[in-house]
Amino acid sequence: MRSGSYCNNLSGELRYQSFCPAPLPPNPGIELTPELVQVLSSAHASLSRLDTLSSAIPSLDLFLSMYLRREALISSQIEGTQCTMDDLLDPDVDENTNMDVQDVIHLLQALNYAITRRKDIPLCNRLLLEIHSVLLSEGRGSERQPGEFRRSQNWIGGNGCALKDARYIPPNVDDMTQAISDLEKFIHSDVPMDPLISAALIHYQFETIHPFLDGNGRIGRLLILLFLMERGILSKPVLYISYFLKKNQIEYYDRMTLVRTSGNYEQWVKFFLEAIVAAATDASDTAIALIRLHEENTARLAQKPKLQSLLAYLEQHPIIDIPHTADALSLSFSTTATRLQQLEELGIVCQGNAKARNRRFHYEQYLDILRR
Repeated sequence: MRSGSYCNNLSGELRYQSFCPAPLPPNPGIELTPELVQVLSSAHASLSRLDTLSSAIPSLDLFLSMYLRREALISSQIEGTQCTMDDLLDPDVDENTNMDVQDVIHLLQALNYAITRRKDIPLCNRLLLEIHSVLLSEGRGSERQPGEFRRSQNWIGGNGCALKDARYIPPNVDDMTQAISDLEKFIHSDVPMDPLISAALIHYQFETIHPFLDGNGRIGRLLILLFLMERGILSKPVLYISYFLKKNQIEYYDRMTLVRTSGNYEQWVKFFLEAIVAAATDASDTAIALIRLHEENTARLAQKPKLQSLLAYLEQHPIIDIPHTADALSLSFSTTATRLQQLEELGIVCQGNAKARNRRFHYEQYLDILRR
């Protein structure tokens, strides 16, 4: 079959079949139908607009910081993590963290590590192993060979599913080792192929290989961003497609399965490109909304310089309390409380727990944009 073949493993009652993917690129190559060309063109146009817009964002680092948090949150939710944006932005997150929040924080650390580390080494298996080590450094999954490709068979199915009942069984260890090496070669090959189509194939292939015991989905989605930056399609890490994939999660898995069962790469590539268009549009809309909010509230506080520093802090920490804020801004407790009260009277912040002893103040307009 065009996409690979099923291989027999073991014998007798222990016998099972694992999928061994064919190396990329597909043979025959991707058929560029008029419909596929049209969505490919839309994807490039959306990415170009986003990349241009990202250069005009006055506080790009702040935008990236918040957008990275949202991506880490949604990508973790795809894997079943129960966590919200408010949990992640809690001023006391270090003290109140649980396993779910910890998962998202570790993915956020892995995202930041990957973006920084790629300046030193190219996109390769070594980098993926380093990112995986950060992702599973502690907590849930830390016992599942962080920073190493798996040395045993894994499979995909419901909770507690046995190998014989698995929905999908990735390549055995020997086939996986060869497949992940072949994928690295394809990433650096000079095959004449549009980079967005290459990105679609790379993500599919990585998920099919499933080279880790845990964290494959999160690393696989990060791989999309790293590849597009490597190829110069994006100059900044501003594209994340996890929201589209979460919203269409069943279709996301079904379309990858269809490649394995029928060899139809084209339907997967089309779906992937639609995800790119949706993600780029979402990121552009979010950036524009945050820029407008920043400009509006900065203008409102033009004659109140003491409140402007507090607004800048809110843009980095949309949920704050008085003690942490006072310490961060080197202000007294009473001064911070007074300035927050002024922002509350202006409608810029609101109290999320007015009756609690340690009051929280929410920059609700900012949070609303991130939650869309």
